[in-house]
Amino acid sequence: MPKLNLYQKNWLLSAHISFAALWTGAVLSMFLLSLRNTTSTNSNVLHSLDSAITLLDDWIVIPSAVGSVITATFLCWGTNYGFTKFYWVITKWILTTGLVIFGTFWLFPWGNVAAELSGQQGLKALSNPIYGFDAKGVLAGTIIQVIFLLVIIVISVLKPWGRRQMKEQSKPSSAN
Repeated sequence: MPKLNLYQKNWLLSAHISFAALWTGAVLSMFLLSLRNTTSTNSNVLHSLDSAITLLDDWIVIPSAVGSVITATFLCWGTNYGFTKFYWVITKWILTTGLVIFGTFWLFPWGNVAAELSGQQGLKALSNPIYGFDAKGVLAGTIIQVIFLLVIIVISVLKPWGRRQMKEQSKPSSAN
C-alpha cells in the first residue's frame, strides 16, 4: 500500500480519534449507569439502566472499537509508524486487543445477562447471585476499560519509549 499523503493521514487520524472518543465516552457512560444501578429500588429503573448499558455496548462501544481498530490498522499500514517500529504503537495494539477480547468474552455477555435477568425478575434479580456477579462485573469491567482507554489516549499523545532498535540486515562485504 502506498503511503498516505498528509491530507489522507489527517482525515484518517481524525476518524481514529473520533472512534476512540466515542468508545471511551460510551464505556464511561456504561460505568455511570452501572454505578447508578447499584442503588435501584424500582424494577423498571433497574431494567431500564441495564437495557441502556447493553444499548450503549451494542450500538456505540462495539462499532467504535471496531472503527478504532480498523483506522489504527490503516494508519500503521499507510504511514511511517508501521506496526512494530515504535514501542508505543506495539503497546497500544496490545492494550486495545486486550480490551476487545475482554469486552467480547466477558463485559458484553455480563451486560446482556444482567439486562435479561432484570427484565425477567425485576428487583428479585438483585438477590440472584448470577445477576449480582454480572452487574458487579459490568461495574468493575467498565471502569477498567475507561482507565485503559485513557492510558491508550495518553500514550497516543505522548508517544513515549521511542523507536525500536531494528537489526540491520548484514550486507555482504566486497572482497578486493
